Amino acid sequence: MDYQQTLDYLYQQLPMFTRVGTSAFKKDLTNTLLLCEKLGNPQHKFKTIHVGGTNGKGSTSHMLAAILQTAGYKTGLYTSPHLKDFRERIRINGEMISEEKVIDFVADQQENMDQIKPSFFEMTVAMAFDYFAREKVDIAVIEVGLGGRLDSTNVIAPLLSVITNIGWDHMNLLGNSLPEIAAEKAGIIKKNTPVIIGEYQPEIATVFTEKAKQENAPLRFASEEWLIEKVESEKQVLDYLEVRVRPADGIWTSFSHLVLKLDLTGLYQLKNLKNVLSALDELRKKNFKISNDAVFMALKEVKKLTGLMGRWQTLSQNPLIICDTGHNPEGITEVVKNINSTSHQNLHFILGMVADKDIGKILSLLPKTATYYFCKPDMPRGLDAETLKIEAEGYGLKGNYFSSVKEALQAAKINASQDDLIFAGGSTFVVAELV
Repeated sequence: MDYQQTLDYLYQQLPMFTRVGTSAFKKDLTNTLLLCEKLGNPQHKFKTIHVGGTNGKGSTSHMLAAILQTAGYKTGLYTSPHLKDFRERIRINGEMISEEKVIDFVADQQENMDQIKPSFFEMTVAMAFDYFAREKVDIAVIEVGLGGRLDSTNVIAPLLSVITNIGWDHMNLLGNSLPEIAAEKAGIIKKNTPVIIGEYQPEIATVFTEKAKQENAPLRFASEEWLIEKVESEKQVLDYLEVRVRPADGIWTSFSHLVLKLDLTGLYQLKNLKNVLSALDELRKKNFKISNDAVFMALKEVKKLTGLMGRWQTLSQNPLIICDTGHNPEGITEVVKNINSTSHQNLHFILGMVADKDIGKILSLLPKTATYYFCKPDMPRGLDAETLKIEAEGYGLKGNYFSSVKEALQAAKINASQDDLIFAGGSTFVVAELV
């Protein structure tokens, strides 16, 4: 098979969560362990950092990878889902796995896959681990796909675990309360392995402290360790988010009083940066040589170094068009904060969602003064645009529906003046069609 035929095989033969939803999620590590065993357990042949959580795990993973590779380490990065190209999921020092390597892996493992019948995600995780082991990476940053305890990535023995935060997402799979969801996410906490919790959330903090105590895992809450503030400038700068870092306890550290420029400009990156700084502090304790210069240089070029897309990403100017992959209540709350802090006259909101989510919470958070352009992402799980429009009207959101994301964007461009803001989001898959 050539590359396209290989992808077609993967998409058609293996259940894919992003396309079909819950039926593709395996609440079991058996398939991943079997695949890895067939491959000689590659997941144990390189060092790893495991990153989970509801929001921010992608940005946190990419920032950590950018810093590690800038510091001179050969760095693997596994993330999901992809936006444009399957190979975005598996990178070394920012370079995607080659088409040939994907073809070869599938050809070599087709008999095992036919026997084990893994999901798309299980197969991709095994491919990533095999690739990183063969390429002899120094370290790999591994992003959890969904949940933690039963996620396919949870077969590694990391140097460090990071859990960014806990929010309302995938309740049908992870639980109907924040403590239940937190317990699933806490499943990546390993025995005697440091764990960083990004946000101290009083209602679930004990879930993590008790799990960490049970595993004898040193625990720290990044939100309690750093004070990070945006450096205000006279003119709006779209290219960088400039921030000042101070330790929360006033005790001098190697990161004290740093001024950093982030090319990931969403205000929610201030939270993610705390995860990154605490993680770097742990890595330095483990004798990783990571200078402040490497941190400064990497954070200015995360998108270039890692290929990250879709995080408060500017698509064009005049009118300003921005997209963001935030798609659950906590993510949308941060999106709305960013919209409110961005200078504009009128807001044009391109909105698409998936059908298997409880969208009421999200719709209730969206600005009622915007003009909406409802659309359906081009995928089986996409929510019908007219259905979305009718539901949104119940929350006071007004607009028209369109047959595609691109048609919605075209209509917004026609209606927007130069001082307006066009925002596109509501689903990762809306963003995927525009970046």
